[in-house]
Amino acid sequence: MTGLEQRLRAVRARIEAAARAAGRDPATVALLAVSKTWPAADVRALAALGQADFGENRAQELIGKAGELADLPLRWHFIGQLQRNKAAAVARLGAVVHSVDRTPLAQALSRAGEAAQRPVDVLLQVDLGGPEGELGGRGGAAPADVPGLADDVAVLPGIRLRGLMAVAPRGEEPGPAFARLAELAARVRVDHPEAVELSAGMSGDLEEAVAAGATIVRVGTALFGSRPLISPQDTRVTPVPGASGAPE
Repeated sequence: MTGLEQRLRAVRARIEAAARAAGRDPATVALLAVSKTWPAADVRALAALGQADFGENRAQELIGKAGELADLPLRWHFIGQLQRNKAAAVARLGAVVHSVDRTPLAQALSRAGEAAQRPVDVLLQVDLGGPEGELGGRGGAAPADVPGLADDVAVLPGIRLRGLMAVAPRGEEPGPAFARLAELAARVRVDHPEAVELSAGMSGDLEEAVAAGATIVRVGTALFGSRPLISPQDTRVTPVPGASGAPE
């Protein structure tokens, strides 16, 4: 068994154990492999082990890998901050966008979805901030703004509202933060019952996210190892433990 296969089995076992501990069916929690900064060869190797969903946080990297791996039946997800001028390229790939945090971006994706004749599935990114409501700088719309943003997104013809996404705030236990996210998601579903997905939890806190109802966990380090540095020439060098990007 390769190291990659061992790590995949270990992550899947963690998800299953977390779901059962929460009284949930493990099949209701999807694993999104965060492949940002890792080469297409690593994605191909993980796909050969049965992993189909992969997440990227840079449009150019997503486009390049999707092209190189076009022979595989992969489902791509975009999890980073998306510029409006990249919306069309991401939409053409059929990627699920987890990071819609403002109406102008949603409008750009809607136009792109209409042009591609394929609606773009989107999640609204929430800045969970702290328990007193201050924003935490992890990206996303303020919780108070999310219901209005959901209303804006739901009427756009070229996108489909699928749910919410968030990253646990720094300096706070993830459990209470994910509980706030779950409460907000429940409020959004009152008016938008189609918004069933909750994208939360990464390598270090997926158990807390599953306990709060996450349907998608975004895991990178626990699958691929420590994050490598990429030079301008895309040369892989010594991994740097603890290096981070957005959301995993």
